[in-house]
Amino acid sequence: MHNVEHATSANAYRERLSPSLWLLVSAAVCAPMAAIVFVPVDQTLALAIGLAVGVAIVVALIGSAPVVSISGDELRVGRARIPLAVLGEPESLTGEEARAARGRDLGRDDWHLLRGGIDGVVRIAVKDENDPTTRWVFSSRTPERVAAIITRAQRGR
Repeated sequence: MHNVEHATSANAYRERLSPSLWLLVSAAVCAPMAAIVFVPVDQTLALAIGLAVGVAIVVALIGSAPVVSISGDELRVGRARIPLAVLGEPESLTGEEARAARGRDLGRDDWHLLRGGIDGVVRIAVKDENDPTTRWVFSSRTPERVAAIITRAQRGR
């Protein structure tokens, strides 16, 4: 379930960090549980409520998934945003490096948005001395592409 969109600009990028298929299937299991509660009242009502609960939970999980986007001179991850001018060189991490970045290497002053089920991680130092955050660390399904677009946008300044 890759939700990566490419805009017309060379430096534009958008990716929705949607939940994994397993999480969506697990959430859909709530539908029969909700239906069981209403079976003594009416079976048709139970079926309708169960279906509505399952659909609502899946839609809510997908709709509330954070978005990583790069447009113009700004990086947005979820609701947070930062100008590309104050960022250092991005690192794209996968495999064991990404696991370490999400765990033991994650600093207390790092801003992070990490999603389970997404292996890739992008880590970028913040160069602004007035910012208490030292690095941004966030999940991406295509960390190499995100790092390349940020680097290209920074060189284009």
